[in-house]
This record gives sequence, structure tokens and C-alpha cells, in this order.
Amino acid sequence: MNKKDISELKRRLKKETCTITRMCGCYVDSERNRVVKLGETFLNLDEEEFFKYLEIAKKTLSGTIGNQLLELEFPLEEEAAGGKQQFLMALRGSALQNDDLLERFYDLIIDSYDCAGNYLILVFHDAYDVITKASDHSKLDESEEVYEYLLCAICPVGLSKPGLGYRADENRIGPRVRDWVVGLPESGFVFPAFTDRSADIHAVMTYHKNAKAPHTELMEDILGCAARRTATEQKIAFESIVKKAFGGDEDTSKEIFYDIQQGLSDMAEETGDEENEDPVRVTPKDIGEIMAESNVPENAAAMIEDSYQKEFEDEAPFLENLIDTKAVEAGSKLRQSKELVQKVASLQRQLEDTRMLLPASEAEEAEPGAAKTYDVILRVKPEKAAQIKSQYIGGQKCLVIPMDENEHAAINGVNTTV
Repeated sequence: MNKKDISELKRRLKKETCTITRMCGCYVDSERNRVVKLGETFLNLDEEEFFKYLEIAKKTLSGTIGNQLLELEFPLEEEAAGGKQQFLMALRGSALQNDDLLERFYDLIIDSYDCAGNYLILVFHDAYDVITKASDHSKLDESEEVYEYLLCAICPVGLSKPGLGYRADENRIGPRVRDWVVGLPESGFVFPAFTDRSADIHAVMTYHKNAKAPHTELMEDILGCAARRTATEQKIAFESIVKKAFGGDEDTSKEIFYDIQQGLSDMAEETGDEENEDPVRVTPKDIGEIMAESNVPENAAAMIEDSYQKEFEDEAPFLENLIDTKAVEAGSKLRQSKELVQKVASLQRQLEDTRMLLPASEAEEAEPGAAKTYDVILRVKPEKAAQIKSQYIGGQKCLVIPMDENEHAAINGVNTTV
């Protein structure tokens, strides 16, 4: 599913366009006991309830693809008789009217879902009459297909915050009664996936509110699919690889990480210029080339590239999943700060050189009590300083500076050939 597919489904979750036929659910306490079950004809709900439930359904289709929204494919064994995909097909086909299938569905979630508190399982059944669109995206009257799907949302249920309120029965201000409140979903899924405006029964789109710690048990145990890492998890894993390569030197590892992030950002701009429609995956070779341009020490670069290959051996991450925009911005600010420090230091050296070249009288006038001035000032590399010797040539005392053929010199800031 892409952004257009998801947006098309979300746009329908409004009072005037909603076609959800039925909603069922089960409220589960922290001991995994069923507290209450519900089953409603959705369009018959009171308006306040209708909009609250609709908000929950819409939230299950929100977030960034590849981060909060992960599309999974069913393995072949789950599409065989007795598999999770086959069970979901039966549940969808029942339009949530089969109590036995619903009981099995609730049990499947209760037995596997990792939640310390109370939660509410909600499942919606919808049948969307997909209207044909012309090449200019205008709608035609005839229908392409009826997309029948299930939308499941698992919502935390917690006590409202304590506080004071007006107690009308006692006509006084007192402690407010705390209620059990249903929150927006922590996780959920849409089955089958809605791909290119059509049902894909071989895939399911999952939702995870917390991209740092998604519910992998939803992906693996409840849906029977191989778990995927979110973009946030991939970023964290990649940053950890860089940190380990530099041991406890956090400053260096952070600076190198910023440099690599800038390289990834540049790579994204280049691929964007090529108008490549397919998402770009970042291979270990790509990471190696970026590090070579960033002057990462060879031993650290080799360690990072090797660790990257092992960490993502199953599937290379998409480029957009690895780019941390905050790190790119922080790296840019750090480089600007360093350049500014270097410019200030250079200007200070030039000012000092100029001051020392002034005649003693002028130097004293410019800066009373100034240090002694010199007629000749040399600034050379440390390894070159040891080669400088004094020598009398034609009765004149001279400084002799050995120069190799590939070396250059500047006198008073002007390049010269020697």
C-alpha cells in the first residue's frame, strides 16, 4: 500500500461516506479476562459514539509508511488450511456475524498480545465499492470491484487522571470520579491490504503507534508473518553500529555519524534527481563509499561496514529509513561552528603576524606594552621546522629551508615559486 491507497481509505471514514457495516469488540483486563463483549451495526450507533469509534478506525491508518505503518506478506504455510491468513479470510467472509470465529479471534489476541494493562479489541467490517478512475483521475460511474476488508484496532484502557470537580449531588467541590477511558490505538491492522486500489489477500498492513518498540507479537504470533523493523528501529541500530566502532569516544562517533548522515542525505538528493520511482536500498558497499568520502579511519570504516552487513543481512534498509533529518541538521551546525572557529584562529594568526612585523615604535603605539616585534616570521609544518638551519652565505647570515619538488611556499600570504 502506498500513500494514495491509504489516503483513499481514510477519506471514506467520514459520516457522509462511511460504509462500515458492523463493529465488534472485546474489553480485556490486565489479568487477560474478558470483561465485556460488544457487537453493533455501525451506522446505527449514536452520533457521539459513532464519531469516537470512527476516530479510532482512522488512527489505525495514520503514520509514515515504513515506520508506524508496516506492510507484511503472509508465508505460504499461513495461506494453507488452518493458517492465519485463511482464518482472517473466513472472518472477513462472515462479515463479523459468526460468534465462534470472533471468539477464536479474541483468544488469538489475548493469548499473544503483550500489554500490562487493560485494553479494548475492536474489529470493523467494511465493503468499499471501488469506483473506476479515468487516466485523468476523474471518477467514472462503473465499479471496478468491491473491496471487502477488516480493520482491527487494539486500544489501551486506563483510568482518567485524578482531580477535583463539582459534585452536584453534594453541591460542593470534591474529588472527581475516575473513569476507565479508551485511548487511541497502540496497534492494529487492515486485511487484506489495499494495493493499487484493489484487494491483496497475500498482504496485511499493520499499525504501530510506538515505532521504537512495535508489537512484534502482533506481526508474528497473531498474524503469522515475519516481523519487520520500523524505520526508527533501523536508525537506532545503525547509530549503535557507529558508536561501537569508536568504543567510548562519543564525541568522535557522533561527528562521524553526522558525516555519514550527510552522505546519505546527498545520496538521496542524487537519486531524487534521477526521478527513480523505486525506493533505494542502502547496501554495505554504499556505506563504505560514503565513509571513504568522509575520511573515516580505515579500521573503524571496516568495522562499521562489516557490522552493517551482519545487522541487515536479511534485507538492506531503504535509504529514506536511514536518514535522520535531525542528525543531518546537527551535523551541518557542527561543521559551520568548526569552520567559524578555524576562520577566527586564522584571523588571529594574521593579526599577530601583522603586529609583529610592525616597527617597534608603531607596535608600541598600536598596542602599548606589546611584545617584541620581529623582522622575519616563519610559519611551517612541525615536521619542516626541524629541517630549518642557519647558515652564512656570502658573509650574510641566512635561514635555509630545504624544499622538495612537490612543496610550495607563500610569503606574506602570496604564493611563490622557489
